[in-house]
Amino acid sequence: MPRETRARPTFLSGPSRLALLSFLLLAACEGRQSALVPGGEDARILGDLFWVMLAGAVVLWFGMNGLFYWATRRSPAAHSQRIANWLVILGGIAFPTVTLSALLVYGLSIMPDLRATGDGPVIRVTGEQWWWRVEYEREDGSTVTTANEIRLPAGVRSTFLLDSKEVIHSFWVPSLGGKMDMFPGRVNEMTLGPERPGIYRGQCAEFCGESHAWMAFEAEVMEPDAFEAWLEAEAAPAVTPASAEAARGAALFLSQGCGACHAVRGTPAVGRVGPDLTHVGSRHSLAAGRLGTSTEDFAKWVANPGAWKPGAEMPAYDHLTGEQIDAIAAYLEGLE
Repeated sequence: MPRETRARPTFLSGPSRLALLSFLLLAACEGRQSALVPGGEDARILGDLFWVMLAGAVVLWFGMNGLFYWATRRSPAAHSQRIANWLVILGGIAFPTVTLSALLVYGLSIMPDLRATGDGPVIRVTGEQWWWRVEYEREDGSTVTTANEIRLPAGVRSTFLLDSKEVIHSFWVPSLGGKMDMFPGRVNEMTLGPERPGIYRGQCAEFCGESHAWMAFEAEVMEPDAFEAWLEAEAAPAVTPASAEAARGAALFLSQGCGACHAVRGTPAVGRVGPDLTHVGSRHSLAAGRLGTSTEDFAKWVANPGAWKPGAEMPAYDHLTGEQIDAIAAYLEGLE
């Protein structure tokens, strides 16, 4: 008996698959971490470069494949030596050379704009494992230290001094500009010119170990007056605990040795190993973008950091009772 063959189900036709793929690709172009939704001058220039390069690649692709199609399908007969020579010279040498040269000249022409000198704040960012130390250099020579968050004034070009403590990292806020690697023992300088106020997402773009994927940060672009007010408030000492529970948390914070690694300005906590926590409650995220900044989020982190960020150097405080952890969380959440 002849074997019965079953037709394989066809879920999507060729055009449908192409349409679905195009939809998925276009969906990835939105969001606060998209390089194609610019929030600053540098990202806008790089976006223009992308579209120009893409257009040149499409022209080159259609030109070369059109030539192959004509020679093999439309006119497959033997050609004279003279026509063949001209096809090679014009289609295989001249056309790609002109197209690629034009793209190269355009790409080089925009480099001075991306290397413009900064006229705004100077910010030193140090890549740690796996978080970001951020220091604002003020005109009076003082430094304002924070962590895991960048705030920038709109309309001016800020200067970043980038280095790393132990391994190679890469600083990147796609919606504001290009990325730059961070090397131990070397300071790289870059500038960014944000234009549109908003909150954007930055990310380490160089694999740096276990929690590389969780090494993110928020970048908030603010109106200049709002930025100056924020920086002034950020330079102030920590606020006094507002509740009895937060006061108990402050005492536990010190008695458990947290101040040996973390600084809380205005208190005996002066550690430099971990992030500065003076105003941690006013940040947009905790643990370099891993958690929010609610009391519950602080409690989760204090109880077991390694559960949220593998390889984190901070030890778990699971020996404390739930009430003690909640008290520390209330204290940290109130540091605004």
